[in-house]
Amino acid sequence: MDERSDAWLVGRARELLAITQAGERTDLARHVDEMDRLLEQARRRDEPRLVGQLLRAATAIRVVDSRSALSAGDMVEEFLDHARCNKLLVLEADAHALRGTRLLMVGEEDDALSEVAVGLAMLDEKITPDPMFGSRVWHVLMTATLMDLGTVLAQLGVYEVADQVMKKANRHIRGGAGSHDISVHLLTRTRLQLGWGLRLERAGEDGEAALHFAEAAAMAGGIELPFRESLFRRMPGRSAADQLPVIGAAHALANPSGEHLERLHGLLELAPQREVIFVGIALARCLAHTGHLEEAVETLGDVQKRLHSTQSEQGLYLCLIREFARLSSLAGAADGGERTTSALQLYVAELEAQLSAQRLSRKTALDTRREHERLSRKHGTIARQALQDPLTGLPNRRALDERLEELSTQVGEKPLAIALVDLDGFKGVNDRMSHADGDDVLRVIASTVRDTLRGSDMVARYGGDEFIVLLPGAPLQPAAAALRRAADAVAGLPHDLSHGVTLSVGVVSLRPGETAARALSRADAAMYQAKRGGGNDVVAVPEDEPDTPESVREPATDPAWVLPEAT
Repeated sequence: MDERSDAWLVGRARELLAITQAGERTDLARHVDEMDRLLEQARRRDEPRLVGQLLRAATAIRVVDSRSALSAGDMVEEFLDHARCNKLLVLEADAHALRGTRLLMVGEEDDALSEVAVGLAMLDEKITPDPMFGSRVWHVLMTATLMDLGTVLAQLGVYEVADQVMKKANRHIRGGAGSHDISVHLLTRTRLQLGWGLRLERAGEDGEAALHFAEAAAMAGGIELPFRESLFRRMPGRSAADQLPVIGAAHALANPSGEHLERLHGLLELAPQREVIFVGIALARCLAHTGHLEEAVETLGDVQKRLHSTQSEQGLYLCLIREFARLSSLAGAADGGERTTSALQLYVAELEAQLSAQRLSRKTALDTRREHERLSRKHGTIARQALQDPLTGLPNRRALDERLEELSTQVGEKPLAIALVDLDGFKGVNDRMSHADGDDVLRVIASTVRDTLRGSDMVARYGGDEFIVLLPGAPLQPAAAALRRAADAVAGLPHDLSHGVTLSVGVVSLRPGETAARALSRADAAMYQAKRGGGNDVVAVPEDEPDTPESVREPATDPAWVLPEAT
């Protein structure tokens, strides 16, 4: 094996996986052992993408069977950790899908749904193809990941979303998938349509169910050509419908008749746990169609015994019990109805058990999401507090710096006015009265300035009795007029609230290429000029005359800067 190429290792892993995907389980342990040897060889070569692909195959081959899935936990976690550490996003999403598959096998449906949600969220992001994989391999991996996610959703009975996810794989199949990938895609989507149809029958929607059976049969017909060139083990001269249980079942469920009986009898022996329900129901319907009701009921009874301990796909198991009850009722006249009553009681018991499990699952989901929301809100509160001045409730210096950095990158597209606001006479309030009274004045003035400006403007506490105002999109003169209205509003406050404190404001426009520190320095100089004039004033520094501040006393008439009506 040391002499084999990386491509050979990946190709052989795909072959082994294809054997198990086709339903052959008798040599599963031997195939798993060989897969592990391939993985160990990849580990020695220590190339992250190669190891990731082999880990994916070694995980997937273990979760095709409920018995091997029980011991697959460590492999799943190793795959997930490797993908995460090496930033292999597509493989990481697939690891969550395969973790979900394993959880389904052990009866943890709610946790499986959570894993799929994580994987889907990853693929909702804008993903750039990894050039180190090569275009074709990357599309193959995307196809496999989407199909793995869709498969778990289908097993959970979330058929509508599963169908959407699997359809997304079509683009990636066109991008580089070969005959085998196309075969797996059609096989998986056929299985989805059959499950969907059976669920609709349970709800009494026979017409809609028939449409899904017809679509499944069309996909089953479409698989014949790519199947001949796939990695699946094939018998020469035999169709895919003769060799793949779900494909044979699709043709029979779309059109039950005696012509399918011989094929279905053979497929029932080959069918893995996930597909024996499809084959069993298809065979029973074909038997019933030809008048062999007793044999149809016996067939379903045998399948039921074979699956009685299954942990996954309880919805499909319920479809089997329903079919058993339905056909038993047709044959019930022969035994006085005793078997019919027994079958219906079993159906009701299974239905109640599933509904109870669903309620428990929903309760668990509610608790989980509620706790998630609680933590999210708590995190949001902590984040807001980190950016908030505790005294005034305004944004603090850190929030100001972040917003200023963001807005400064847009200066070439739209203007940004920056104002520095200082309180006139505030020191006297602290000296004559108390710091508590001074704090009250700060809070009143902060809220007054905030209320007179637009919602998109930022008023931040800069330190002590200084504030910074950012007015995005505002030319200098309208910005100065808006700040004049704010100064007038503060000057008009009752004396017992403001204690005679007024505002001195310097405002400038940020120039293209100018640093925020330089702009604040200019605003600071303009503010001091307002103070030297006696305070309660707004001084604007035109862009083309930085050293000649201009006092602004008359408000502009720009409608975007009209003062809100007093209340």
